[in-house]
Amino acid sequence: MSELPLPPWRRTVPKRPRPAKAPLSQDEIVDAGLRIVLEEGIEAVSMRRLAAVFDTGASSLYAHVANKEELLHLMFDRICGQVEVLAPDPEHWQEQIKEMCRRGHALMAKYNDIARAALATVPSGPNALRMSEAMLAIMLAGGVPPQVAAWSLDRLFLYIVADAYENSLHQLNLVEGQSTREYFDTFVGQLTDYYTNLPADRFPNIRAHAAVLTAGSGDERFEFGLDMLIDGLSRYTDRTVDP
Repeated sequence: MSELPLPPWRRTVPKRPRPAKAPLSQDEIVDAGLRIVLEEGIEAVSMRRLAAVFDTGASSLYAHVANKEELLHLMFDRICGQVEVLAPDPEHWQEQIKEMCRRGHALMAKYNDIARAALATVPSGPNALRMSEAMLAIMLAGGVPPQVAAWSLDRLFLYIVADAYENSLHQLNLVEGQSTREYFDTFVGQLTDYYTNLPADRFPNIRAHAAVLTAGSGDERFEFGLDMLIDGLSRYTDRTVDP
């Protein structure tokens, strides 16, 4: 059946084209990835999930990010960019290194388990390099030989990342409604009881010192580790080490 002609007193209304979507940017994709990490953790991040956030296909993301691995590196580098670096002060280089480690650790702890993205990789984004450059400058200004400073930078980053990641794994064990403090109080109490009840003939020292083995908060233990690393590093400033 043929269509009826439109009456002359009616006008055709042109169809309005759907507004074009604003083009994506790499920064927007990274921001969205970090929001997911904050709310759900690193496992929840995927190209498909991010595409859904922007109501688009995954192929639209690949124009800005090569794959999930690159995305995670970009996300980690974004966090490194939030670390305020310090200008070298040779008289206080040890405290400066500790302070930069604290700042990096606090940010990684804030972003759930994002620290996992830095394990088994060499952070090489502009912000991670900026942080590395600042820490190297502080150590060199304090008289630490270049080779020692280079290896120390690697060990310090590993310490920060590993500690932050381990803390995030503990967070996975929290039951609904349980605070972090309540979880650790219960965990430490159970561990202390376990050590105390070990066979005395096989584990006399662990049993006798159960209380001190499980003592201290996560912050206290992190500070103790920093003291060990930096105090050990300081002994190299008084002698020559081959480059």
